[in-house]
Amino acid sequence: MERYVEDYQKRRLTERIDIITAINILKSQGYEHDELIAEITKVFYVDLDAFNEIVRVDRRPDERAA
Repeated sequence: MERYVEDYQKRRLTERIDIITAINILKSQGYEHDELIAEITKVFYVDLDAFNEIVRVDRRPDERAA
């Protein structure tokens, strides 16, 4: 994302659909799973519980394939 925002300018991501949208945008830009939280928190305040739940559900198909 390469965007740095002052803390007072950050938007809160608390709705699941907003978090999913941000994750999908980052993935479409080529960010790997391990880079998602670092990149998303540069721009937003994120509900970490919701983020972790979404990412955990998103990773399950990968784990079955491995």
